[in-house]
Amino acid sequence: MQPVEIYTTPFCGFCTRAKRLLTQKGVSFSEIDVSGQAGKRQEMMARAKGAHTVPQIFIGQTHIGGCDELHALDRAGKLDPMLQS
Repeated sequence: MQPVEIYTTPFCGFCTRAKRLLTQKGVSFSEIDVSGQAGKRQEMMARAKGAHTVPQIFIGQTHIGGCDELHALDRAGKLDPMLQS
């Protein structure tokens, strides 16, 4: 299974939704809290090509985007194959 990283902040509803979907699928993930950590937020923005909102999700080296994009991949049947490849 591909490693999954998700940049988050506390009390973010979209972060919670994204993590819930991954958890329901049995996917373990690394969560990186960017609140109050300018260095981690800058890291996220660099990896996500300037995106500054959370969550920002990576499967392997592929930037997925945020919660909406993650759910769209799942609805399209593309998320599971990405996780497995």
